[in-house]
Amino acid sequence: MAQIVRRQRVSAYVAFHAFALQESDDADLPVPFPDEFPRHSFIGTHPGRLDIRSGGHTHTAVLDVEVWDGVPPPQDPADWDEQAEAEFASTSGQVAVWSGSIGRMDDDITLADSGGLWRVRVHCVGRAEAAALSEGEGTGVGVERYLIQFWPAGPRK
Repeated sequence: MAQIVRRQRVSAYVAFHAFALQESDDADLPVPFPDEFPRHSFIGTHPGRLDIRSGGHTHTAVLDVEVWDGVPPPQDPADWDEQAEAEFASTSGQVAVWSGSIGRMDDDITLADSGGLWRVRVHCVGRAEAAALSEGEGTGVGVERYLIQFWPAGPRK
């Protein structure tokens, strides 16, 4: 049975309905955020980058990030507005949260001590509330919440 290796809570400043998880050292990425952001999908992928489309235009989302040593148990779909899964390649084992308006956020997310191939499952709740807030007051904190689970998909470098 898979076990959690680490948990971390970080904030993501959402701008223009989007934020990204991107390799912390982004110097060698062929497509850095927000270039080629997929405007109509919940998640999109590029090498070293995972784009996430929010329900709200401008706000601060809360991300609970979990790193597992194997496939985590499934979540009840009824508990989430959206869920999706993708592959993520990291060269360093360190990931940063990126905003389209302010760039790189302060916190790094540690996946491992070195690079590797990961599977990632993204769950979100509060999308309608974030959208309504964007149409009304404009911004908010923690209305939209994410559970993001990483686990190894291949050998470490």
